[in-house]
Amino acid sequence: MVAKLVLRPPHSLPLSTLPSKFLIFPKIPSLPKRFLIVSMFSTTAAAQTHTQISNPNNSSNFYGPSLRKGTHPLNLRSHPPFTKTDDDYDDDDLFNEESFSRVFDIAALRVPAKDCFALESRLRGHLLNWPRIRNIGRVPGDEVEAELAELLANQGRDLEDENALASLNRRMYGKAEGDGEPFSPVLYREKLAKTFDSRGYVKFRNLARMSRPNQRKKRGDEEAEGGEGKKRWGKSEFSVLEVVDDEEGEGEGEDLKGLLGDEFEGRRKWRGSTRLLLLDERYAKKGVEELPEAIKVAMKENTGTSMRPAFELVRCKLTVFYEYWQMNEILEALLPEGMIVPSAFETVGHIAHLNLRDEHLPYKKLIAKVILDKNKPKIQTVVNKIDAIHNDYRTMQLEVLAGNRSLVTTVVENGLRFHVDLATVYWNSRLATERQRLVNSFTRKDVVCDVFTGVGPIAMSAARMVKRVYANDLNPNAIEYLERNSVINKLERKIKVFNMDGRRFIGAMFASDKAKSITQVVMNLPNDAAEYLDAFRGILVDRPMEEEFTLPMIHVYGFSKAQDPEFDFHQRIRIALSEAAVDVEMRRVRLVAPGKWMLCASFNLPKSVAYAKPTLDM
Repeated sequence: MVAKLVLRPPHSLPLSTLPSKFLIFPKIPSLPKRFLIVSMFSTTAAAQTHTQISNPNNSSNFYGPSLRKGTHPLNLRSHPPFTKTDDDYDDDDLFNEESFSRVFDIAALRVPAKDCFALESRLRGHLLNWPRIRNIGRVPGDEVEAELAELLANQGRDLEDENALASLNRRMYGKAEGDGEPFSPVLYREKLAKTFDSRGYVKFRNLARMSRPNQRKKRGDEEAEGGEGKKRWGKSEFSVLEVVDDEEGEGEGEDLKGLLGDEFEGRRKWRGSTRLLLLDERYAKKGVEELPEAIKVAMKENTGTSMRPAFELVRCKLTVFYEYWQMNEILEALLPEGMIVPSAFETVGHIAHLNLRDEHLPYKKLIAKVILDKNKPKIQTVVNKIDAIHNDYRTMQLEVLAGNRSLVTTVVENGLRFHVDLATVYWNSRLATERQRLVNSFTRKDVVCDVFTGVGPIAMSAARMVKRVYANDLNPNAIEYLERNSVINKLERKIKVFNMDGRRFIGAMFASDKAKSITQVVMNLPNDAAEYLDAFRGILVDRPMEEEFTLPMIHVYGFSKAQDPEFDFHQRIRIALSEAAVDVEMRRVRLVAPGKWMLCASFNLPKSVAYAKPTLDM
């Protein structure tokens, strides 16, 4: 016989029984090329047929689950062979998820439920210990009331205790209330139903719970009886365990079905609540005598005076589905051998932003589908940047590969909420740490001038700390989102917004009466910011040098591909300012590409630059 149960992650609820049709795989395509079908065999006990998967790299030597190990359910229909690109597939049928189901033969110890956790700690090194698979399994029909288990679950003898039998009979046939033995809930309800009077049901315990159907269970039963299109497991269920019992003693369980319910399958000797301890895959085909000494000692200790041990070695089949495998394992199986598996992407709200290499482009929809499947519900859209940033607004050309077509999302950064539209504005989540580092260097007396603010990640983070923020950007869409985000975060009173060119903004601010209050200037436009530094030359030439004036600290970002990026960026700053002596504090922010660094240079605006006379163009 076959008892079926579902394995859930450790934090989930106890296992529940799956209908047998959930273990049928209606369509499975042919395997990728490097999975070679070499043999077939039939398993009578499990009533299933599988194909053995052979791996040319002999991956069976590796420990743990793998797509190159185990067997494959054979219920295959004719399917076009796997191709190297996704051009011939529809967006909704790029590959069949059922082709990633794998069946593994394992062994398990059936142990009393009360001992399972202690034994799990004791035998930890000999258990399965696979990621996301619990070492303890539950068998449907083995969970019973404690009082009933005390009467029936004695291992070494039959039910010969007359007192125990008499107590059981009293409880079963409604003669128990007089001597202190409680009724079962069903018998108790039947008795109270006969005592209904003007006051209703007297002392009817658990009335609502017993009288109303369990809605969750009812919905589950309806789905189980529904069409073939229903999902075979819940959202957190990704594996099924089949316990293959010996045929002996099957009839012995029939007598207990009337007492324990039809779902009770019966075993050699019913022993009450039990659990399964899944053993290491190395012991899948070993007998009791071949098990490690630690397991045999534990089995002997629990035998006692009984002729039969309390533990039982059983054979199992563990089936894991597409939901079980990690993203890199699925991609490794789908992509050609030797190709680098893309595993990193930027997350912007519900959007996964990829920068695929040219070699990955023929498989872009396959890659996007796997990323979407393995990161739901957090990720709902997968996009790829199809071109470098060349426009003045710093917007990226993005192609939606999978999921929702909308590029409008909400990002939470440093406790602030930002609404962004990646189609019209620029956003980079990887700079969150750098933005926070910069803001932490400000004080409450500072007045910040953000020349290239975008949607305002630096401006709004600074507004929570500093006295005042002046934020500017050339992109009108970015300004619209900046104003909206400042209202959402209740910072609109501390941020003054401008929509103009960077040079014009710098000149306008330092020509106004606000110039004296500005203490920090942020220029976060790495591709071009250094070229705007010439706007500071002669910025205060119309003011008397004797006037008390605090020159601001300038933070400018830039890229460099030079062998010495700090020296290269410093040279560009000196050339833009036309000043040889500029004391700059340089910091590497991140490596954006091989050999290309993003840097941040911080320096006080030199007085000789601020009061320099402008040179006349010839």
